[in-house]
Amino acid sequence: MDLNFNKNEDHNKLLVSDLRKRFVKVKLGGGQKRIDKHHEKGKLTARERIDYLLDNNTKSIEIAAFAGEDMYIEHGGCPSGGVVVKIGYIKGKQCIVVANDATVKAGAWFPITGKKNLRAQEIAIENKIPIIYLVDSAGVYLPMQDEIFPDKEHFGRIFRNNAIMSSMGITQISAVMGSCVAGGAYLPIMSDEAMIVDKTASIFLAGSYLVKAAIGESIDNETLGGATTHCEISGVTDYKAKDDKDALDKLKFIVDKIGDFEKAGFSKTEAFPPKENEEDIFGILPRERNAQYDMLEIIKRLVDNSEFEQYKEGYGKTILTGYARIDGWAVGIVANQRNLVKTKKGEMQFGGVIYNDSADKATRFIANCNQKKIPLVFLQDVTGFMVGSKSEHGGIIKDGAKMVNAVSNSVVPKFTIIIGNSYGAGNYAMCGKAYDPRLIVAWPSAELAVMSGNSAAKVLLQIETASLKKKGEEITPEKEKALFDKIKSRYDKQISPYYAAARIWTDAVINPLETRTWISMGIEAANHAPIEKQFNMGVLQV
Repeated sequence: MDLNFNKNEDHNKLLVSDLRKRFVKVKLGGGQKRIDKHHEKGKLTARERIDYLLDNNTKSIEIAAFAGEDMYIEHGGCPSGGVVVKIGYIKGKQCIVVANDATVKAGAWFPITGKKNLRAQEIAIENKIPIIYLVDSAGVYLPMQDEIFPDKEHFGRIFRNNAIMSSMGITQISAVMGSCVAGGAYLPIMSDEAMIVDKTASIFLAGSYLVKAAIGESIDNETLGGATTHCEISGVTDYKAKDDKDALDKLKFIVDKIGDFEKAGFSKTEAFPPKENEEDIFGILPRERNAQYDMLEIIKRLVDNSEFEQYKEGYGKTILTGYARIDGWAVGIVANQRNLVKTKKGEMQFGGVIYNDSADKATRFIANCNQKKIPLVFLQDVTGFMVGSKSEHGGIIKDGAKMVNAVSNSVVPKFTIIIGNSYGAGNYAMCGKAYDPRLIVAWPSAELAVMSGNSAAKVLLQIETASLKKKGEEITPEKEKALFDKIKSRYDKQISPYYAAARIWTDAVINPLETRTWISMGIEAANHAPIEKQFNMGVLQV
């Protein structure tokens, strides 16, 4: 191992250490004091409920753990969006579980809470996997009601999705384990089955104080909407549980009876670990985002037996395409090559840039994977498409459009891993969030933006200095540098993978060593949903 490898390794392992520290903080939700108060009421926390519900010693992945990070500071923050979402196994069946975190503002819904819940439902709908709701919420966070209540992708969309999933035959089961009020009361009751915990849970459209104010009736919350009321009088809920664990045991019992599903039929064989040492990834991946490295060496540490059969190996070298298996699942990989490469004509091509030939190659490969029913994995480290007269005269816009078209119309499930740069139109062509990847995650080394921090800061600096000069201000070299540093610092914060994760532009920031698990569990989920459409690129097919 050379010195550069060791420096890269130290840098990337520090990034993973920072990831772990951030996650430890997120897991505390509203803080230890609120967790203690929760326990005093005889209730488990959202994470404890999910841990109890999921099968022991099985893998799980958490969706949007960093949702809301550094957002809503003036409102006290909203760790993890006030809701915990995991994909895991209940009695051997893959499910997605959504649990309100009542330690965060009593489980109230912030705008990001709504977005995260909708993302969980989207995953259930796309993959036709059962969804379990563990309800414990005070409803919409009123100070921000205008940002969560009335729009198409706001709170009401949750219940619309409940109805759509029901019509699709996707299992939905709810356990009401705390507050369930106002519009939120519809979620568990629009599920296939609902249960309620005695004494600690309640369901009503309006609580006792509001009832008193609205119609003058005096009544306590338990009589108004407790477990006995809804299990024995209204018939709103189907099961009464004596405590949290009893409710979760009932959920396990019900899920265990769900029948088998029609499979999409993606190829699966015996799984093998990579032959190359996976931990080498930390030394191969450069600490500078503009440095070169061989993406092929990363791929060898992600795929079974380190076997990767390249498609059009000698053509369009700034994109690697080929077939492999990940945890036994067949995949087609589309990856940006970050090495400076030489064409057969002796021309040098910059790594991480998409050229005419590499766009054409990727388009053809994506079409092949759709023909063969092979899930696609995109490994992003892209600065964009090549610019300049030669590329423009060669039709880079059309070649790029064909690649975007193929990605857009692909009918096989797509999974995106943002390893490094994810800039501009390169993000789109390599299956960014707008192109419906089933799962999209970032490594701690990732950057998502229109362009790099340096490039953007230079452009913004020109605009800023021109504006100041118009006002008659003198721009000294010292003032220009201070202005550049200020602009770059602001921009660098926005391109961080955590900034993206906070806004659910990605599903997670993950340790690179978890990549195989995310792809494997993602394909397993996708295998629940047979492909119903044919791949067709329309007019750009010619």
